[in-house]
Order: sequence, then C-alpha cells, then structure tokens
Amino acid sequence: MALQNRVDPFGEIVAHPARGLFMGNRGGRIHTQGKQLSNRRWASHHWICCVTEFRGWRREVMGEGYTELFFLDEATALAAGHRPCAFCRRGDFERFVEAWARGAQVERPRSVDVIDRALHAERAGPGRQKAMFTAKLADLPAGTFVTFEETPARAYLTWAGRLFPWSFEGYGEPIAGRPGLEALVLTPRSIVGALGAGYEPKVALPPGNTD
Repeated sequence: MALQNRVDPFGEIVAHPARGLFMGNRGGRIHTQGKQLSNRRWASHHWICCVTEFRGWRREVMGEGYTELFFLDEATALAAGHRPCAFCRRGDFERFVEAWARGAQVERPRSVDVIDRALHAERAGPGRQKAMFTAKLADLPAGTFVTFEETPARAYLTWAGRLFPWSFEGYGEPIAGRPGLEALVLTPRSIVGALGAGYEPKVALPPGNTD
C-alpha cells in the first residue's frame, strides 16, 4: 500500500504509488509510529526539496526522524512551497537564494530563515488552505504553476508559452496559453519572483517539450 507522502502542486500530501524525481520534508516529523500521516502538515517553516540519492545514504521511509515527502519534479516542489536544500543541493540552493533576492529586490539574506519565514507566510492561508494570487499568464515566468476555476481543480505548469496539465505520473499534452488570460497562481509569489529572476527548476517534461 502506498504511503501518504506524495505532494501535489496545491501542497496536499496524498497516498499515490507513482515515484518522483525529488524528495523533501517540512521541517521534521509529521507521521505516526504506524507510518500514517498525523493531523499535522508541517513541523516547522523550513520546507525543503532534496535529491533522492546522496552519498549512498539509506533511509527507511517514514521511519525514525523526519517525514520523507516526494515530488514529481522540482517545479512541483516549488509550487507547494519547498525550496532547494542547502545540504544535498548546495549549488541549486545558492542559485535559488541569489535569484530570490533579485526577484524580491533585496540584498541577499544572511540567513535562509528570512526566506523560509517569507515563504511560510505566502504558502499557507487561513485554516491551512493553499494561499494563491491572481495574475495574467503573460506575466508569469516558466516553471510557475497555475490553476483555474474548474471542477475538479487541476494544476498546470507554465512552460514555453504553453500549459502542461499535471498529474502524479507526469504531464499531459500541452495547451496553448492565452497571454491575457488570468489564472490563480499556486507557486508562492516570491518563488515566482525567483523564477523570473533566472532560477530554472528541473521539470519532468518529455524530451522536446522543454524549449
């Protein structure tokens, strides 16, 4: 049985058998001894996105310690509010911090805690609901996730002027994005700023769709 540890662009954590390119955590342990997710959805404001393999280390998923979460790709993790890990993804972390500062038009923070606190205020709305804002597609950089007023709600990756429907298994056939169309933005505002300032996330698009 699949564990409840797969994260979608809305930030929801669900049980799904599909594997992802990245893992991460939300600042600690949010599961029980029985490997079930507790009522908590984060342990602190430090939400990170990690590689799935590092120095040959082995971990028991949902064992002792923090709760391992998994993402289809980095763009999904960013939409959910996770930023690159400073330990296992040092190079990406440095690039992200520089882009985040440029996008926010501030000096580079001396502590990542500044970024994490800003992200926490942007990703979690009242009642732990996903915080979103409205923007025109033309104003959004590649790698941003959006949704629309539709039932059921779906998430779309913006990339190269197209919208790619998201699923745990991967992306569907793209549709053209009308630049003037307004969308609800899932990716936290300051991460959108980082994307616009040059940070390019790793995406699980099929070959030929990344240009």
